[in-house]
Amino acid sequence: MNYYIGIDSGGTFMKAALFDAKGTQCGLARVSASVLNNQQGWVERDLDALWQNAVDVIRQLLATTEVDPSLIKGLSISAQGKGVYLLDKQGENLGYGIMSSDSRSLPIVKDWLDQGVAEAIYPTTLQTLWTGHPVSILRWVKDNEVDRYNNIGAVLMSHDYLRYRLTGEVAAELTNMSESNLFNSITGEYDKSLLSTFGIEELWDALPPIVKPQQQAGKITAAIAKETGLAEGTPVFGGLFDVVSTAICSGINSSEDTLNYVMGTWAVTSGISKHVTKERHNFVYGHYAIDDEYIIHEASPTSAGNYEWFADYLGDSGELDHAQNQTLVAALAPASSSVYFVPFLYGSNQGLGLKSGFYGLQSHHSKGHLIQAIWEGILFCHNLHLERMRQRFPKANVLKVTGGPAMSPVWMQMLADLTGMTVEISDVDETGSLGAAMMAMVGSGEFASLQECTKSMTNSMSRIEPNPENYSRYQKKYHNYQKLVQLFKQFEDEIDA
Repeated sequence: MNYYIGIDSGGTFMKAALFDAKGTQCGLARVSASVLNNQQGWVERDLDALWQNAVDVIRQLLATTEVDPSLIKGLSISAQGKGVYLLDKQGENLGYGIMSSDSRSLPIVKDWLDQGVAEAIYPTTLQTLWTGHPVSILRWVKDNEVDRYNNIGAVLMSHDYLRYRLTGEVAAELTNMSESNLFNSITGEYDKSLLSTFGIEELWDALPPIVKPQQQAGKITAAIAKETGLAEGTPVFGGLFDVVSTAICSGINSSEDTLNYVMGTWAVTSGISKHVTKERHNFVYGHYAIDDEYIIHEASPTSAGNYEWFADYLGDSGELDHAQNQTLVAALAPASSSVYFVPFLYGSNQGLGLKSGFYGLQSHHSKGHLIQAIWEGILFCHNLHLERMRQRFPKANVLKVTGGPAMSPVWMQMLADLTGMTVEISDVDETGSLGAAMMAMVGSGEFASLQECTKSMTNSMSRIEPNPENYSRYQKKYHNYQKLVQLFKQFEDEIDA
């Protein structure tokens, strides 16, 4: 039997899982991934610490199995998208990695939006503009850290950096780089005119060669084999933007009748299509792991991370008791509370710079009401994205959900009732790791295509049907939530004036 490793580098944990060629998980290890918040709006990673996380999780994984490392025929990485991880001209770390949830470039992005840059670039990039894009961060570095900017040798994203440390080869992976605003979605290549638009044309030579997800991008070196326990020469493949990895494991495809909900730090709604269409709303189109297909998605950092943030306040010993919280929420009438929560702790999906908050609290409200409001607010943010996506995918009637909240039947029933859609939940827990491992399987020749690989995986699916009696209740509270967010916007505009 051949084996494959998929590494999932997320915002909170780094995980590594070992799979056999049938997709059976044979081992799993995970370590906490530290994040640095040294200034307001700054979200960074120490790159050596990130690399040590990878070393530790690989060594732990290999220690949990009896599989000979020589039987591991490939490794691949799924990771958070966007952000910037820089190498200098000598190939060494150039400062901390700047994550996609970083917002230091907010004034720059606001200026670009005022100047109409977003509308100007969209026909070329099929991307929107926001603070986590590489172009926004790179322009901030140019304006604020001149010496660092002038010493940039390579512009990478998270999984590109880890792959570089594993192999010594510099490359940028397609599904992630296609959403960077450095990339021309029409030609399938970098575009010098885009760099000029953003005022970072000096970085043209720092853009790495692009590799596809299933393309071999290097091998484990002798030094890294000694450090990690992997066999020297183990192939390392391009990898994936984690949104793509999750979409693969969810089972959505270009039939356009299902959508994927990712409920993690980010709220992501994704669909797959072979076509670019013109809509009133500018959807984000990224290159998918299958040639000539696009992943189309709406996303914002407004999901379950907002719930996890409350662990120190609503949990015991800094941990949330999910089972107890579920019981508390289940005891309350659906959408009946006057408590609203706006989940903008890490960013907003309705305007730059909006903040989080509760409204409607009274003395009789309990911990259960707070949890219910947090869950509702997160679903309301997801629903904003879903409403837009259903304009693009009008046939969609099923939501395939992945992420921690998918393990809560009460929360998932709330989702089904709010949307009126069937919710499907796969038994695949580690979608990031499995999606990455599947690309290694295809790249190594274990399967001729991703479609063949996907068909070989046997995963069960549970279904939750909506309760029609609750739909109008949730829709009413959702529309009231939208009115509240507009008041938040009005207040923010007035205090900034």
